[in-house]
Amino acid sequence: MTDRLYYNDSYLKEFDAVVEKVSERNGRTILALNRSAFYPTSGGQPYDAGTLNEARVTDVFVDAEGEVWHEVDANFAVGEAVHGCIDWARRWDHMQQHGGEHMIAGAVYELTGGMTIGLHLGAEFSSIDVEFADGATHISDEMIARIEDCVNARIQQDAPIRCWFPEPHELSTLPLRKRPTVKEHVRIVAMGDFEMVACGGTHPSSTGQIGLVKIVGAAPARGKLRLSFVCGWRAVEDYRKNYDCAWAAANLLSTRPEMLTHSIGNLQLRLREAELALGRLRREKLFGELDALLAGAQVLPGGGRLVCAELEADAGLLKDAASKLIAAESVVALLAAKAGEKYNFVFARSADLKYAMGALLSGALKPLGGKGGGRPDFAQGGGPLEALDAARRTLLEEV
Repeated sequence: MTDRLYYNDSYLKEFDAVVEKVSERNGRTILALNRSAFYPTSGGQPYDAGTLNEARVTDVFVDAEGEVWHEVDANFAVGEAVHGCIDWARRWDHMQQHGGEHMIAGAVYELTGGMTIGLHLGAEFSSIDVEFADGATHISDEMIARIEDCVNARIQQDAPIRCWFPEPHELSTLPLRKRPTVKEHVRIVAMGDFEMVACGGTHPSSTGQIGLVKIVGAAPARGKLRLSFVCGWRAVEDYRKNYDCAWAAANLLSTRPEMLTHSIGNLQLRLREAELALGRLRREKLFGELDALLAGAQVLPGGGRLVCAELEADAGLLKDAASKLIAAESVVALLAAKAGEKYNFVFARSADLKYAMGALLSGALKPLGGKGGGRPDFAQGGGPLEALDAARRTLLEEV
């Protein structure tokens, strides 16, 4: 069984070992060593990358028997000596994220009573799911700020982080935040006098090395509260990115970042006023064209006047234009307006006519892959513009 060197020294970057087993998985060579500093994917923490001799380590995992396997991109033989090198940047990032997760989970439990269920260390940010006794899936912004303040104050204490395998009699006396999920070989991680829990992951040797913690998201997920966060250098990069974005936006609005909310609020108000004014102008312009459309209407063989036109209008204005046209007697209005990659349609008729608009629209759109329908006097749908001419021909051919 592999001697897991990272248990005793998370800072070990290089080691020597011997290949004990060679196998294959999904067409790739996998190795079991007598000793290894590579952390295998487990407990929500991803595997360590790096090299064994000149071969790249592309995955590390544990099998059902507890053996650690290293996936590599070269061939090895049983008994071969190997020199392992850990991708330290990746390991250190995971140590900071995992250490910060412990502190967030501890603060959440202390301040809210919420129990952490699961951890995911992602490539950009990490997350924990928190379960509350009352089933809540939200916490206030004020509570998030209190959790952050609590964690970052404890980071600044630079409290020691201790990892060890206690004897059973000692384990039973420890003030753990939650019960271990395993019964044998229980490894404990303690941070100062404020956090203690079972964990097999890699962590810094003191809280100060976590650097900084920032919660970047809080949202419901599968009946729990999911808190997303960044720690250490990720938090520094997140701050830099948001700082740069805030200043770029502020410069566009000729203000300072702390005034962005006020400036954007004013901008939104002016935009709404401009959109309302533009909407009124579009309505006036379109309604001013309706008399000309009526004057040029075709006479239908079955009786009535046909207005068939493509207009510049949104869905609401298109309906209003149709309603205004059919307020006159004996009018059939077949109207279309472009909406992205397709067209919106409104087919309508005056109350004194008997044409079935719903059936007409559906019959014109369905062969072309569009959809639509409605009442005999008023129907709506969407699809290609060709449906407009198809419906017009149908009405003009009726006797």
